[in-house]
Amino acid sequence: MTLLQRVRRRVGHQRGYTLLELLTVMSILSVIVGALVTLFIRATSAELDMNRRFQAQQSARTAIDQMRREIHCASQIAPTGTSAAITVTVPWQCPTGSKVEGVDTSVTYDVVSAGSQRFQLRRNAVKIADYATAQNAFNYTGPVAGSSLGKLRVTLPINTEPGNGLKEWRLVADIVLRNTTR
Repeated sequence: MTLLQRVRRRVGHQRGYTLLELLTVMSILSVIVGALVTLFIRATSAELDMNRRFQAQQSARTAIDQMRREIHCASQIAPTGTSAAITVTVPWQCPTGSKVEGVDTSVTYDVVSAGSQRFQLRRNAVKIADYATAQNAFNYTGPVAGSSLGKLRVTLPINTEPGNGLKEWRLVADIVLRNTTR
């Protein structure tokens, strides 16, 4: 017998894989692919959640920064009824004030409901921050004669999922009214 005949005989007796072997390989492969798909789906949803929370926090920071610039320049601030709204008197000399000399501008900041456990911070009825979880955001302390200027404390708890308290982020800003009298 030659070498070629021996190789043909061995190859001729090979029958391939059994059904049991194929099913075993398929089940192992499906478990691995299922785990990878689950991992990718969770990673994608976590990224989307993180981006939404970042956008909500960034809009709150920007809104408070805008408020701070405007309130620093303000000549007067008046809480309107509850701690969910304030009215700020901005002199015409300020960048956001009236362009007409001698005419002051009145700006109202308020926190209004945007659904169940969700509130929006607005400036003159235009949304500037979203996903606040408390409506009472403002605490104003008037000036004390001879000792301190007027102060406004803004507390904005931000949470894109109000039912999950672990994801709440709280922005607290103390703003001093520089133009109030002592």
